[in-house]
Amino acid sequence: MLAILAITTPIFLLIGIGYIARWSGIIQREQMQGIGIFVLYCALPALVIRALTQQPLEDIFQPNYLIAYGLGSLAVLSAGLMLCIKLQRQPLNASAMQALGMAAANSGFVGYPVAAMVIGSPAAVLLALNMLVENLLIIPTALILAEMGNQHSSSLWQTIRQTTLSLAKNPILIGLSVGICIAFTGFAIPDPINKAIHMLAEAAGPAALFVIGGSLFGLKAQGMMRDVGQIVVGKLLIHPLAILIAFLLIPNIDPIYFAGALLFAASPMISIYPLFGQRYNLGGVSATAMLVATVASFFTLSAIIWLMTLSDIINIQAI
Repeated sequence: MLAILAITTPIFLLIGIGYIARWSGIIQREQMQGIGIFVLYCALPALVIRALTQQPLEDIFQPNYLIAYGLGSLAVLSAGLMLCIKLQRQPLNASAMQALGMAAANSGFVGYPVAAMVIGSPAAVLLALNMLVENLLIIPTALILAEMGNQHSSSLWQTIRQTTLSLAKNPILIGLSVGICIAFTGFAIPDPINKAIHMLAEAAGPAALFVIGGSLFGLKAQGMMRDVGQIVVGKLLIHPLAILIAFLLIPNIDPIYFAGALLFAASPMISIYPLFGQRYNLGGVSATAMLVATVASFFTLSAIIWLMTLSDIINIQAI
């Protein structure tokens, strides 16, 4: 257990340092947002490009992995929708936002740093694959449903068009496109540029964790406990369980990728989740859910790593 804590504790210490930096006033909100922009627009795309250009393209894009992770995440999104709409009689826009919190992991800011500590370099490949599922399937589906439930929303086709245009500007997807083009064409990246990409990629994990900590400052866990509780349970427990079942049903997936998928799924919800929530009058619930999920994920991620060592999915001594 001490070996497992040696993996998870440094990660959450970096989150704590980011929180303390905001609490103490060393870094202001605008400065923290600037670091977040650096991570989102520079470090993470560089990480994705490096992952896609370090090995043959056919070794990276594994259809079975994409199918399993996509089906597991989509099942959680659907279950969350049914829970909120059918059983709790909540409106479609609020239900879609709660379901999004359960089904879309913070792959870039939390999932990747944790997985990199546990499984090493394959974590970067999984980041690219998971970003495809989240940015092309889960997030667009939830946003389109939320807009459909908004009484003042535009037509369905206009909503789909706006969502597609927004995705086209997503820096992670741009990084994916660049990396795929380089890998497909076999273009040799000049050494100075390659070194710059490597340096940016190395900064992605620590800077992302620091930003997560800073973004938690000022959030308050109060009221709304039913909605917050079910979002957090859905994200930290149901999502990894659904991924586990999906990966057991889909054959020929590398056990290291299996372990990485569980770690990504067990991460808290996407960092911009509170911004989506505010758009649909769910700002308080989404911000509180992210705060609770981030704190609780220290214990759930540690427990999942421990369970994986018991089942020999990973060898803790080799980490």
